[in-house]
Amino acid sequence: MSILPAQTKHLLRQQCRQQRDALGAEIRLQASREICNHIENREIFRQVDTIQAYLPMRSEVNLAPLLEKYPRKHWVIPRILLEGRMVFHTYDPDQLIRHSFGMLEPEPHLPTVAPETIDLALVPGLAFDRNGWRLGYGGGYFDRFLNDFRGVSVGITFKALLLDSLPHEAYDIPVAYVVTEEGFLQCAREGQP
Repeated sequence: MSILPAQTKHLLRQQCRQQRDALGAEIRLQASREICNHIENREIFRQVDTIQAYLPMRSEVNLAPLLEKYPRKHWVIPRILLEGRMVFHTYDPDQLIRHSFGMLEPEPHLPTVAPETIDLALVPGLAFDRNGWRLGYGGGYFDRFLNDFRGVSVGITFKALLLDSLPHEAYDIPVAYVVTEEGFLQCAREGQP
């Protein structure tokens, strides 16, 4: 485990954002399609019903093709709360509002979905490493969720942002898999063979 000063983590986030933006819209669009194809071809995706996805913020991987192609899946989308946590709602494309962070999220009046009913979590991030550690935006929302999550977690990123290693703290939670446009990677865990 490595501890980085807040300023260093801020610079790493800034570099990853710039690198992701520099890929260009066409490359991000094509890579997003390939990532969706890899996800839909996995057995875990075909077996489960309740899947946590997200609506992209800025230049994140766009999972919308999956949500549109598989309307019979029970898709749940996070909504960010002021107190630093997320709640989940069933995805309804007609009942979305824009969050101040820039992404669309469910309207607050919609019924919530219990996190323990989620089978598969598709987790966004600025970058991931080969051990499943995630560089997020600094709010800790997904770390809090993953701390109690008992389903399968999959980090979603572009291959340019799959790094050899990332700094992580005691409260960070790694994902079980990372998927890029090149396919799935089962993450090695520290302390395991």
